[in-house]
Amino acid sequence: MLKKRFFKTKDDCEVTFEYADENAKEAALVSDFNDWKPLPMKKAKKTGSPFRIKVRLPKESEYQFRYFVDQSTWANDEEADAYQANEFGDSNGVVNTFTGN
Repeated sequence: MLKKRFFKTKDDCEVTFEYADENAKEAALVSDFNDWKPLPMKKAKKTGSPFRIKVRLPKESEYQFRYFVDQSTWANDEEADAYQANEFGDSNGVVNTFTGN
């Protein structure tokens, strides 16, 4: 799930990425905004809580991303703004920070 928070006085947008899988032990956000390096996501101790990470991204931009789960499985966000084919025959989720969206 994606949640976006726009700031009136700043040129960036806070995006919260959430990945829910009760069987997963760990998850990481992997995106082109940081050269596809995994960013570990945290999970609250409450049962059923999703993995979560917040990042600030420039407004009026678009980024591809995926979740890397248990260091073995790739997953997309079902609520991504769009999807784009990747070079591995699959697709990446897309998040945009357009203020008119």
